[in-house]
Amino acid sequence: MLRTLAIICLLVLHTPACIAEAPEPRPEAVPEYGYRVVSQVRFDRQNFTQGLEIHNGRLYVSSGLYGASMLRAYDFPSLDLLHEVPVDRRIFAEGLTVIDDRLILLSWRERVMLVYQLPDLTLVGQSALPGQGWGATHSGSVLWFSDGSDRLYSADIAGDGKLNVLPVTLNGEPLRNLNELEWVDGEIWANVWQSDVIARIDPKTGLVVGMINLSGLLPQEDRLRDTDVLNGIALDSSTGAIWVTGKRWPWLFEIALENPAD
Repeated sequence: MLRTLAIICLLVLHTPACIAEAPEPRPEAVPEYGYRVVSQVRFDRQNFTQGLEIHNGRLYVSSGLYGASMLRAYDFPSLDLLHEVPVDRRIFAEGLTVIDDRLILLSWRERVMLVYQLPDLTLVGQSALPGQGWGATHSGSVLWFSDGSDRLYSADIAGDGKLNVLPVTLNGEPLRNLNELEWVDGEIWANVWQSDVIARIDPKTGLVVGMINLSGLLPQEDRLRDTDVLNGIALDSSTGAIWVTGKRWPWLFEIALENPAD
């Protein structure tokens, strides 16, 4: 009987009942990286840091909150304040990035993107956003931004401006709360809001290829009642150093990754 059944299955191999389904391949575990602090410099604690970028020897910071949003430019690495520009009180400033000689600033709920001329941070225009703005970065003329969901958006602002959407997944599941962004060696690094981790994202596939655990980065003795979450990633292209901070943090930290954490 068993032999007869086997022969029947061979003869009608196209019949679904006779086909053993191969198990779906299990996704490879995403490596988790630790860190070490290479150096740290005092940072202005009044910054409710939303965006962070190092460009031509300056550190640009967007500080959020309604009625208190600011853009600040500091000499880097001394962090002497060079310019301070208030943002319209009706706008909650979010992420920023610098493309050529223009600084692009996102707003949270106002659905506008503000454009400033460097180096003096002169407001020269604005453009519509399709939704909320959270984090921003760029590669060449391609602007990337997040909206707090599991998606990243991109558009070539020197081209047709067509908006592309990239779902981001971690181990096959959507990774939500993507916030501040930075382009680092062909990857997009993203703060995950309300956590101490940074996701390393492949911009071609949306797959998370690594998680950086920064737990304990800010010592407990440096935390005040208004100290908020980790947020802010900046690559110093002149040295390759990675700098991070948080909302109302008193330090800017240079970090190096420790290969995957145990």
